[in-house]
Amino acid sequence: MIAAIESTGLLLSGRTLALNSYENRVYRCDLEEGGAVVAKFYRPQRWTDAAILEEHAFAQQLAAQDVPVVAPMLMQDSSLQHYEGYRFALYPVQGGRWPELAMREDFNWMGRFIARIHQVGATAHFQHRQSIDIERMAVVPSRYLLDEGFIPAHIEQAYSTLVDDLLIEIRAAFQRCGDYRQLRLHGDCHRGNVLWTDDGPHFVDLDDCCTGPAIQDLWMLLSGDRAEMTAQMCDLLEGYEEFAELDLRELHLIEALRTLRIIHYASWLAKRWNDPAFPQAFPWFDSNAYWEEHVLELREQFSRLREPALVV
Repeated sequence: MIAAIESTGLLLSGRTLALNSYENRVYRCDLEEGGAVVAKFYRPQRWTDAAILEEHAFAQQLAAQDVPVVAPMLMQDSSLQHYEGYRFALYPVQGGRWPELAMREDFNWMGRFIARIHQVGATAHFQHRQSIDIERMAVVPSRYLLDEGFIPAHIEQAYSTLVDDLLIEIRAAFQRCGDYRQLRLHGDCHRGNVLWTDDGPHFVDLDDCCTGPAIQDLWMLLSGDRAEMTAQMCDLLEGYEEFAELDLRELHLIEALRTLRIIHYASWLAKRWNDPAFPQAFPWFDSNAYWEEHVLELREQFSRLREPALVV
């Protein structure tokens, strides 16, 4: 790792700190002359070079418009580095804390922030990144879990039948929404990817940037019961609509997108299970209790999918 980073011309002190990341390997590395950089080593074979460079270009375009994201550094005229078969990128160190989102003003601020991302996202299209898609996020992942034997035998039929029912409801939700504007998105807009300072929030990871509806970058900030989520969405939109307009038909997609994420997440863990870091970090995953709870969570989603959309 040190040799890879120093191949860019930087000299490291040797002091490194592994940061919290499972999909990639991310380290804070102190420089010999002071200061530090963050190095992100990409999981092999996950993204093409073209897809990674699109992520980098989006981050750089956002930063050029003064949208607070941490963009990769240009080293030797490229943001994507190669060393002995591995690919990595270097970033400036940017501190902060996870947002509490306890106040109305916090949601307003996040709404303004996300709207500015969408303003820039609407100016071009991804050619090599993924899109929000039912087949990719639910059909293929659920088949993988069944075919590879991750679902315990005693609930396999229940899981399979439930997924079939969920797909009907998810497709119905997309039909109720109708055609929506396709944007370049952050794609994985949860609190863990946001750091807050006295100057406000900034994103530190665009690894899952993708194409899809604007609501994808808003719904993951909602929590609690229906009344609480309604209030939070109103606060988000109060800030969002200072810079962009949300097509309110997209509110029909919130629970469909949540369900897609739940199914896809379980498959993501399964596909990474041979990585030694995953059994250590997620010891509960390969247990009957996890899968029984997973099915229960999906049943709750089935009920939510049949409820009316939030009204704001």
